[in-house]
Amino acid sequence: MSCVFCAIVAGDVPSRQVYADAHAIAFLDLSPWQTGHTLVVPRRHVDDLLDVDEALTEIAPAVSATARLLVDKLPADGLNLLSSARPSAGQEVFHLHVHLIPRYAGSSGLRAMMGRSTADLDEVHARLSRS
Repeated sequence: MSCVFCAIVAGDVPSRQVYADAHAIAFLDLSPWQTGHTLVVPRRHVDDLLDVDEALTEIAPAVSATARLLVDKLPADGLNLLSSARPSAGQEVFHLHVHLIPRYAGSSGLRAMMGRSTADLDEVHARLSRS
């Protein structure tokens, strides 16, 4: 399978999944910009948000539910939402995905998002997966 996100959706590539519904799954980003940085992807392959008109609408409930999960369970003080469409916008994986980036009072602003450690992914996943 050439699309890594399709492989994750199929269960062929492991991920730290934190949310799933009929149209989308959400999992922790392997190179987080902030603690809890999560990607929401549609289950079906769509190149980007410009590829299919209703694709973003289909995953909107998953984006909203995952955003609330991140803010409630981590707990974050805010959240950034980002999606890049096509190479000139910085898209690197050509399967629609929305970045949900929890924000914390001690590291506010867009410049404070880069350079996060991946060491705490298992701990963050455990916090988000608990009922």
